[in-house]
Amino acid sequence: MRRNLLVRCANYSRRRPTVMKTFNIPDFYRSSIITPIKEFRRKNDKLKRDFSPTILDFGPVTFLIARHFGFCYGVENAIDIAYRAIAENPGKRIFLLSEMIHNPDVNLDLTERGVRFLMDTKGRQLIPWEDLTTDDIVIVPAFGTTIENQKKLEELGINSMVYDTTCPFVEKVWNRASQIGEKNYSIIVHGKPTHEETRATFSHSKENAPTVVVKNMAQSEILARYITGELPVSQFFEDFKGQYSEGFNPANDLKRIGVVNQTTMLASDTQGIADYLKNVMIKHYALRPEQVEDHFANTRDTLCYATNDNQDATYALLTHPADLVVVAGGYNSSNTSHLVELCEAKFPTYFIESVNKILGTNLIRHFDLHNKQEVVTENYLPQTTPVRIMLTCGASCPDAVVEGILVRLLSFFEEAKTVEEVMAGFTA
Repeated sequence: MRRNLLVRCANYSRRRPTVMKTFNIPDFYRSSIITPIKEFRRKNDKLKRDFSPTILDFGPVTFLIARHFGFCYGVENAIDIAYRAIAENPGKRIFLLSEMIHNPDVNLDLTERGVRFLMDTKGRQLIPWEDLTTDDIVIVPAFGTTIENQKKLEELGINSMVYDTTCPFVEKVWNRASQIGEKNYSIIVHGKPTHEETRATFSHSKENAPTVVVKNMAQSEILARYITGELPVSQFFEDFKGQYSEGFNPANDLKRIGVVNQTTMLASDTQGIADYLKNVMIKHYALRPEQVEDHFANTRDTLCYATNDNQDATYALLTHPADLVVVAGGYNSSNTSHLVELCEAKFPTYFIESVNKILGTNLIRHFDLHNKQEVVTENYLPQTTPVRIMLTCGASCPDAVVEGILVRLLSFFEEAKTVEEVMAGFTA
């Protein structure tokens, strides 16, 4: 089935005109509940000004569903290309450089169709390069890949550009870093150092400018002490081990900087880091407003539109009362984990990969972000009704997964209205 999706230009704005693009998305990723709701909301709010949740009142249980969540442009583009690669190359060996997106259902389906991973999510080799032949097909994941991997494929005679699923918004960050580098700024990348996207962005950025990765505000504060000269240069190489480009010279390369980011980070975190480093520069060099760009590049936020929309929708969701939140998505999904962080600050929050983690009315197996492991929680559902449950998911999670979770939770309430009754008002 084909699905229309809003394609944002690089200088995305909710007020600018959009161009429609069509992707082939397998039917089993869609939902007879969630997909119509999304289409209904899209048609009635084309400019995306209404971030209030969709409320489904089943009587003893009410679901508050975030305005924006699920497959984004980059993910739909990647899925379209990956399944096309399979269809166009019967009998050929097909490989993914690593997980195409951070969703276990999607990656499992691809492997069941014969696709194999060359590397794991940390970049560790699973299949030796020398095992590849020029007849093999290699798919580049949505996170993009490093220049080193691109060169390796070229040396092997494999044209990875044929099935390159790199998200356009990731490429936008690469272009921004290149533009800044050409103006003799060093690049500060806000991201998770071991994440595929950050590794790819770092690889592309360092081709044009000295580059260092900061994973959070704490590391940014340490970096600031090298900007001001409070810490000895020699210590920099230990504090940022594995996070700086070859030949990086803190004494010279931190005089002019610009900030870009992994596209799935919390917008508020990236903005906070950029503002902080900008103020450090202003104070250290006693800059007047017209002099700021002598030391700090004028960069706009480089998060993708879907990350912004999903985070804004989550903030709006959390203004409503609820008993608990269920967030669906891959446990190694950066954008999903940030949604979990937002939700658990206000409500009991359960981060699950799929409906299979809901073990019953009293038990749920979910991921503890802080200890990085699954745990089982008892009595997660209130004993009294009505119960209010918030639902959302990450940008790489299929609508079908959210539907499965909703239907499973609904089945625990015997006096609830039927899905057909509640969905009657959502006509596409």
